Amino acid sequence: MTISHFHDTLIGAKQIKEEILSYILALNCGSSTLKYQVFDSDTKQSIISGNVEKVGKPDAFVQQEYPDGKKVKKETALKDHAAALDLVISMLTAASIDLKDIVAVGHRVAHGGEKFKHSIEITDEVIKTIDELSELAPLHNPANLAGILGAKKILPHARQVAVFDTAFHQTMPDYSYRYAVPGEWYRDLHVRKYGFHGTSHLYVSKRAAVMLGKPAAECNLISMHMGSGASACAIKHGNCLTTSMGMTPLTGLVMGTRCGDLSPSVFMYVKEKMNLSDAEMMDILNKKSGILGITEKYSDRRDVEKHIHDDDKCRLAYDIEAWRAKKYIGQYFAAIGEPIDAIIFTAGGGERDWILREKICEGLGALGANLDKKLNKTALAQLGAGETDLSAADSRVKIFMIPTDEEAVLVEDTIAIMNGTYNPNHLEMDYSFAH
Repeated sequence: MTISHFHDTLIGAKQIKEEILSYILALNCGSSTLKYQVFDSDTKQSIISGNVEKVGKPDAFVQQEYPDGKKVKKETALKDHAAALDLVISMLTAASIDLKDIVAVGHRVAHGGEKFKHSIEITDEVIKTIDELSELAPLHNPANLAGILGAKKILPHARQVAVFDTAFHQTMPDYSYRYAVPGEWYRDLHVRKYGFHGTSHLYVSKRAAVMLGKPAAECNLISMHMGSGASACAIKHGNCLTTSMGMTPLTGLVMGTRCGDLSPSVFMYVKEKMNLSDAEMMDILNKKSGILGITEKYSDRRDVEKHIHDDDKCRLAYDIEAWRAKKYIGQYFAAIGEPIDAIIFTAGGGERDWILREKICEGLGALGANLDKKLNKTALAQLGAGETDLSAADSRVKIFMIPTDEEAVLVEDTIAIMNGTYNPNHLEMDYSFAH
């Protein structure tokens, strides 16, 4: 498949000019995954996307997808993210992507701490700081850093940009991000709320403003990112006021394998009773809890949905997850303290699970948010639904389903930094998706 074929598929061009095109490579290195997309730097359209799974394991594989729906899968052992990136580069080269035409690489970085409040071009000093922040995100920042170092080695001519998952939440006031713990913990150990999924909350908040027909700076929103990792965000006048995740992604909503909010006493009690090490305890809370812990067999909501009527543990998982989410929505109504314009559902469960959305919205009529249950059942991403207003006719508060596009934020920040048009204030940044 040629580059011309990609563009014919994407933009319906009758003829592709015989010229060298330039591309942006977006990289998102997770603890055991590597997601990537190649974008046309002019149209900002995706050319190729792919996902490497099970990095570090012998049964690792990559699946690359083309605009016409064709998918190519390759299985091979990958010892680390450097090997995964080498595989990605070979896949792109095989798809006729000339490496010299990749002019920039945008990297999603999990944790920017208090150091990075916006996206930034990567320098040696930035790399050093990301490495130092790895103690705050030990599962993610090292993987992000491996992607950065690998890309710099393989694509030395390309500019490298870091887009931080925590940056959107840097507008939280001190009374929102500080914990009621000894002050020295904050001063010396940087213990505070940081929040995550920032690129997703930023993107859907801009799209919600468009759907509302209002400037983003005038919108009060509650954004529910309901993926395998899940977080809620209260957005006041376009900026993050507070969010459910904390110093790490473990707290807040019920997630696929993470417990979310939990009394610290539980940690100490179970650790002592079961004679567990700190590492074993953290592994359980991060990888064996949440929906998996409740159902004792499923971490994917799609599996839970199939058995909600014949497995009481699956019913319970839905009820617990919805109950937790509903409480956060109620808290955020109070925290924002002004009329709410919309509640947004996004990411895996938010876009694809009508049962979860309905359960979360039950009882919100008292707050002025009424769901159109019939429409909710059909507005599913897997059925091709895009941005949808799920509100009933009498709902004062809008209820939106908005498919997230975190890569759109990543690539536009990268291009803007390259062109010298980047504005660190996201409310003043000219995002194409905000129109």
